[in-house]
Amino acid sequence: MGMGKFLTRKRKKTIKYVQWMAGGISVLFVFVCYQNMSATGDAPAMGQFLNFIREEIAVSAWKNCMPVMVREEEEGETTLGKFLLGKIEEFYPVYAFSGTLTEYDTQIESDLTCGMLEENQEANQEQQEEPKEQQDEPKEQEEQEEQEEQQGQEEQEEQQTEGEQEVAANNASADSKAVEVSREKLNDFDYLVQNFYQIDRTTTIDGSELNAQEMLAKDMRLQGGAENIQILIYHTHSQEGYADSTPGDPNSSVLALGERLTQLLRDQYGFNVLHHMGEYDVKDRDNAYSYAGPALEQLLAENPSIEVVIDLHRDGVPDTAHLVSEVNGKQTAQIMFFNGLSRTTANGNIAHLANPNLADNLAFSFQMKLAAEEYYPGFARATYLKGYRYNLHYRPKSLLVEVGAQTNTLEEAMNAMEPLADILHKVLSP
Repeated sequence: MGMGKFLTRKRKKTIKYVQWMAGGISVLFVFVCYQNMSATGDAPAMGQFLNFIREEIAVSAWKNCMPVMVREEEEGETTLGKFLLGKIEEFYPVYAFSGTLTEYDTQIESDLTCGMLEENQEANQEQQEEPKEQQDEPKEQEEQEEQEEQQGQEEQEEQQTEGEQEVAANNASADSKAVEVSREKLNDFDYLVQNFYQIDRTTTIDGSELNAQEMLAKDMRLQGGAENIQILIYHTHSQEGYADSTPGDPNSSVLALGERLTQLLRDQYGFNVLHHMGEYDVKDRDNAYSYAGPALEQLLAENPSIEVVIDLHRDGVPDTAHLVSEVNGKQTAQIMFFNGLSRTTANGNIAHLANPNLADNLAFSFQMKLAAEEYYPGFARATYLKGYRYNLHYRPKSLLVEVGAQTNTLEEAMNAMEPLADILHKVLSP
């Protein structure tokens, strides 16, 4: 009996040692795999682990005020390596921690938080209120002096003159810059990113691609004449509407914006424009970009003279945000240019979403944003950069534009077409 107990106790210790050894080998195996992936660029940088808990808390906190999106493209074929990594990640969620973060791809293209939007909104309101207050003070003093002198008729004449001057100033704003952005400052990468871009955390970019001097040096002017179609306007998400839109009514959705922009570009600026009103998000919104791709290829094959492709959208933001600016005395929805970089932080360049026109895409949106800043300050939000492609690869001069959000009125969005058309004219005209 004594010998049996001894052997049983020894067998239990042996099993326990084997279990500890197996556990240690598993942990070591996962750690070595991750190090190898980090070295080859297949895994996130080691420093990102320090931000894991912070990002998890941030995602949970803002979950209710951030729109949810799904991937633009289906994932590639499953390989043995991906299968093994998937199994490892089920038990040791080290490499895939970034996969727990919410993705925003097709419903809307931005994921600005409530706080950031509210800060921008308050700043814009302060900028708009300050000059009004400065203008009101001399007017009140002038009225008091005129009342004391009992010159009612002169007061009316002066008010009419001021009104005429204001109208003239508004009409001239399209031809003269409101501000001048320092080209020297633009050469500073940090300044450029802080003042012109919002970079999604799922992707990365550096000064080799965001080089202001190189982007400004690219000639975005149209090469062909207006005898053939020059510009294509379409809508990946044709069903997007505004606060007072009627669901399903093309006259109150982004389709109406496309019609208005087409009219302005044709009638005021002489461009030859095709407005394509195909609907790709009615039955399956999540795959709208995939559905729109073949239609775009056909349109461009039938009209090889098309140089500019514009995908007109409406953003989605928290209900407390109101993306509005004042342009020529009108309440105008703010716009946002958007670029896909075909690259994610976790996996690097996405081979099956390659974009040979990426440099030109970035230059086009940058020149548009710069023109907006100089001629219509506050009209264009920071250009948003994200990881995928968004069908911007078909032409060098491809543009994705978000016009306002669901909290804007249709009138505010329609008002945005006038400055947008003018900016396009300034960048594209020979």
